[in-house]
Amino acid sequence: MSFSRRQFLAGATVAASASTLGLTACSGKSASSGDSATLSFGWWGNDVRNKETDQAIKAYTKANPKVTVKPQPGEWDSYWDKLSTEVAGKNAPDVIQMDMAYISQYAKNGTLLDLSQYGVDTSKFAPGTVDAGKIDGKLVGVNAGINSLTMMANPELFEKAGVELPDDTKWTWDDYLNISAELQAKGPAGTTGNQCAFPTDNLLQIWLRQNGKDLYTADGLAFDAGDLTTYLNLMVKFMNADAMPTASAINEEIGKSMDQSAFGTGKQGFALYWSNQLAAINEASGKSMKMLRPPTVAGDATQRNAWYKASMLWSGYAGTKNPEAVGKLINWWVNNPEAANICLDERGVPANTEMVKTIEPKLTDAGKATVKYLDDIKPELGDTPPAPPAGSSEIGDIMQRHTNDILFGKDKPETAAPKIISELQAAIKNAQ
Repeated sequence: MSFSRRQFLAGATVAASASTLGLTACSGKSASSGDSATLSFGWWGNDVRNKETDQAIKAYTKANPKVTVKPQPGEWDSYWDKLSTEVAGKNAPDVIQMDMAYISQYAKNGTLLDLSQYGVDTSKFAPGTVDAGKIDGKLVGVNAGINSLTMMANPELFEKAGVELPDDTKWTWDDYLNISAELQAKGPAGTTGNQCAFPTDNLLQIWLRQNGKDLYTADGLAFDAGDLTTYLNLMVKFMNADAMPTASAINEEIGKSMDQSAFGTGKQGFALYWSNQLAAINEASGKSMKMLRPPTVAGDATQRNAWYKASMLWSGYAGTKNPEAVGKLINWWVNNPEAANICLDERGVPANTEMVKTIEPKLTDAGKATVKYLDDIKPELGDTPPAPPAGSSEIGDIMQRHTNDILFGKDKPETAAPKIISELQAAIKNAQ
């Protein structure tokens, strides 16, 4: 796993163009009769996910012998280019593993089935976790697993520096700055307070939602240049207080594997990750990291307006000749104990609360900690954010470029913010 913007924005590097995503009224696939069907099943993943997905497919076809499922595993870097090409060629997988960064773009071009019409039951999903897959009132994606943003902390480094861990129900952004600066000053040589997540849209969204705003509306931006200027000045405040790495060190981290990153090697106090990444971080670092709630403006976690994110979703191809079979397979995947016991929390904690209870005894300590974290933050949840509009996946590159200019002294927040807004608005407009 790379330590890069991919950790913060799923889908920051490969965007399918609107011209290739037009709805195909039919597919080259032949229709099946009765309960028999042949379905292609596409996903991105890793060796563990591939193995578990294959096992689940075999379990499904054993229980449904008239159904043939053809696996199409892939890797993140090539997945979206391939899917775009398949949609253009009217031969996309019947079942598509979808990401929040792209679901709006594919849905608005008519590529995805309304799964509510094909027997997918979401009645036992945790509150707010169904809305992630709804676009224009249609259920075009079913939550495959949930996570939430968390400020990971390295307790061992805190102990070495003689600094106390914060009370994550009460700490503020000023506390975050002061603790980071203290860690950087008192920790072993080479220690930095935090990874500097300011260039990412995730930290920006955390901050915006605490200030009554958000990243996006259904079709555009939900914040303005004034909001962004204030946020970027906060980053400068951290830089001036020696509470984060230097600009050069921040850029050197991009592309590093997790076990080679500053946080993974035990040289950093805080790092922003998704909750379902705890196990991978612990394995890469050889340490037991602690999940904390991100800091708040109010110093009150109940006012942080947190949210559950779909780590990924299941979608159906609108050009399939077997929409009922697609719906039946997806419904089994998210609601059947056999599927849950095979896949556990690899795609995130199940949205179906009954499936969480089913798998929890089998989870690792990190998995159980993640389930507890997601349960603990329920009183802090706000409305589910709308799916990012088409074109918004460019925000990672846009933010990184302009925050670099600020950190290297080539620009200032007041002039960089309007540029970021303008470029992001253009990207969204061009993708419509």
